[in-house]
Amino acid sequence: MIALIDYGAGNLTSVRKALTHIGTPYVVPSAPDALDACSGVIVPGVGHFETTATLAGAWTAAIEASVQRDVPLLGICVGLQWLFAGSEEAPTLPGLGVMSGCCALIPGAHTAEDSAPTAALKVPHVGWNSLDVKKESWILDGVRDGDQVYFTHSFAAPVTADCVASTTYGVEFASVVERDHIAGVQFHPEKSGEVGLGILRNFLRRTGDASNLPAQ
Repeated sequence: MIALIDYGAGNLTSVRKALTHIGTPYVVPSAPDALDACSGVIVPGVGHFETTATLAGAWTAAIEASVQRDVPLLGICVGLQWLFAGSEEAPTLPGLGVMSGCCALIPGAHTAEDSAPTAALKVPHVGWNSLDVKKESWILDGVRDGDQVYFTHSFAAPVTADCVASTTYGVEFASVVERDHIAGVQFHPEKSGEVGLGILRNFLRRTGDASNLPAQ
């Protein structure tokens, strides 16, 4: 059973629908100790990094304990950013820290209220963009270089050794990261068609709870 963490991040309903669509057994736990019985953990998210403050304390401790037990962990959008040390969007708030580096505003970006003539990019970065697959990974099994996925974000993670796919929006950023049994995607797989659903299926297979999925 996969634990889908509800910390008020906003995109829980769409993720639930996607998991139901692919036949993934999941639970939205009401208490951190419920993670003890789960085979995988998904941390979704959309909006400001500050929302992850809700995870501080018992929830973070429970997720860390799951990671130590080799339970697969998937971060989505802000959930990916939370895997890192933190984000410049809320500089005093730490992330989980299982990935090295800090997330930052997309360089050269500006908000809709910023009319500076030198600003080149609007944020948030919203819409479909392609994946530059850098290396083989379990979370990207079956995903092809150049496949399109759906983004909505203003801050992004750096390209490090844990980056298995990147995307370019003015600059290159890490759109998929993976280290051992931990993975994160900056885009929204639940809104990315068959490519996104395939990524969620890959996560389910990694948990070992995928008897209802077709063999690859």
